[in-house]
Amino acid sequence: MKSKLLRIEKRKLRTRSKFNKEDIRLSIFRSNKYLSAQILNGDKTVFGAVENKVIPEIDRKKTKTERAKIFGIEFAKEALKRKISKVIFDRGPYLFHGRVKAFADGAREGGLVF
Repeated sequence: MKSKLLRIEKRKLRTRSKFNKEDIRLSIFRSNKYLSAQILNGDKTVFGAVENKVIPEIDRKKTKTERAKIFGIEFAKEALKRKISKVIFDRGPYLFHGRVKAFADGAREGGLVF
């Protein structure tokens, strides 16, 4: 039986093998409490944000999935301010489901194109 870390690493590599390293990509990290996202150009980070720093205090009472969508919208607005409108969504080892999908939907709603 394969270890969990090995399976996660294989999923991450399989996801990232589908696009070029030079492309501008939107990468996310999901912890138990928060999401964090960053826009990368090659291996250099253009900018990044963490959910708990972006979402106003009022919206922190919502569910994690609802907060992920709000975070996606706010993140997309910040990306558009920096003149980044087209990115490749890099979900890493996470399935496109739940908070990851809500974030992606929010980012599309905010104006980013995947």
